[in-house]
Amino acid sequence: MKYLFMLLFISVLFFQSCEDQKKSDSRPNIVIILADDLGFGDPTCYNPDSKIPTPNIDKLASEGLRFTDAHSVSAVCTPTRYSILTGRYSWRTRLKKGVLWPWDEPLIEKERLTLPTMLKQKGYQTAAIGKWHLGWEWATTDSISAKNTNGENIDYNKKIGGGPLNYGFDYYFGDDVPNFPPYTFIENNKVTKTPTINKPNSLFGWKGKMAEGWKLEGVMPEITKRSVEYINKASNKKEPFFLYFALTAPHTPIAPLTQFEGKSKAGKYGDFVYEVDWTVGEIMNALKRNGIDKNTLVIFTSDNGSPARNGENWSGPTQSVIEDYGHNPAGNFRGMKADIWEGGHRIPFIVKWTNKIEDGKKTSALICSMDLMSTIAEIIGFELPENASEDGESMLNVLRDNSDSGREILINHSNAGVFALRKGDWKLILSDRSGGFSDGKNPNGYGIKTAGQLYNLTDDPGEKNNLYAEYPDIVEELTKELEKIKSI
Repeated sequence: MKYLFMLLFISVLFFQSCEDQKKSDSRPNIVIILADDLGFGDPTCYNPDSKIPTPNIDKLASEGLRFTDAHSVSAVCTPTRYSILTGRYSWRTRLKKGVLWPWDEPLIEKERLTLPTMLKQKGYQTAAIGKWHLGWEWATTDSISAKNTNGENIDYNKKIGGGPLNYGFDYYFGDDVPNFPPYTFIENNKVTKTPTINKPNSLFGWKGKMAEGWKLEGVMPEITKRSVEYINKASNKKEPFFLYFALTAPHTPIAPLTQFEGKSKAGKYGDFVYEVDWTVGEIMNALKRNGIDKNTLVIFTSDNGSPARNGENWSGPTQSVIEDYGHNPAGNFRGMKADIWEGGHRIPFIVKWTNKIEDGKKTSALICSMDLMSTIAEIIGFELPENASEDGESMLNVLRDNSDSGREILINHSNAGVFALRKGDWKLILSDRSGGFSDGKNPNGYGIKTAGQLYNLTDDPGEKNNLYAEYPDIVEELTKELEKIKSI
């Protein structure tokens, strides 16, 4: 009886130790919520003059750390997504400008260590839900590439290669790109419903095949539901999880649900941003409901700036939401999506990590979303090899200490492939144009013609005063810095 009691006592201690270890696991759950085309000036916590209520994003900011000088490496989406998942500048790949288009092959190199692959090596469950836009390997019914037939020869009975499951994710659900064919959801590596009809011209997007019953306004609520379901399931397992939740809003097609219409004072665009805010609330509620909100690192950001479309016919002209409603998604910054000016790549960036990050603080540290892989590697104790996250820098010191000491140097890239280098107060642009949607609309330096552009962002955050001709020494210094980094 004595030995039985001792055995029982030891068993209790063992299971208690296991439970305590689970509670004190140094590996937090990680959720990245990546909005699509959300501007710096859209959330109210960044822009008090915003015409869009964003209570859930504002609450997240009040419970975490808000960055005021955060950037995407590119002013358009595919390059940014590549950099987040690899910690590497996308212009080092074959993609020197622009984005991937329908039926393009994968951009991420097969041998490259990715953020989810790294996390799997540390025992994480991994999932990607939402927009992928990093290319696929589509099986065809013949030897002709789907790129040459606009997907008319796709064999939907076969598995799709080159997607999230090939780069470290255990699970995927999404629609790739909401305005690209095929118009159907993909789960793991197969479509959930075969697209059998041609998308009508009245429906926004590229020509191509569509599944019957496809609704543009149904995408955001479906991927939100799937993300909540994933959190519910993953939280019941002992292993921590990583959820990369890539929203499809407020990118075109601007298609808010009826319940969100009229909730903003910025037209359908504003209503779609309000739906993004609702989605953030759904994710945060799911974390709290499952009792894991205090051990989950939550990052909310955007892939680039906004083109400021008003939502007319699911789209609208660029800058029309500014003209029609007086709402500027870039806030007080110049430019918009695709531009090399700040409005193209300065983004909202909020991090919440209970008891690790002080609530309701902000920092002016210079960081970019490409730094996430290096930061997470330091958090989980993963030693990155030399050929992984080469361009990323850990921001863990900023998170822990609420420090304003971030990157010294950052390179940004426009839709047209224009380079800019940021160093301290200075920003050098190697072009006299915006390199994006603003070309021809908004002259460099407000009328001053030079070979390039140089701005002091501390004195001139709106990039109004081009100092390129006045400071040749700084231009030379920053040009050399840029060329050095490009040559690595």
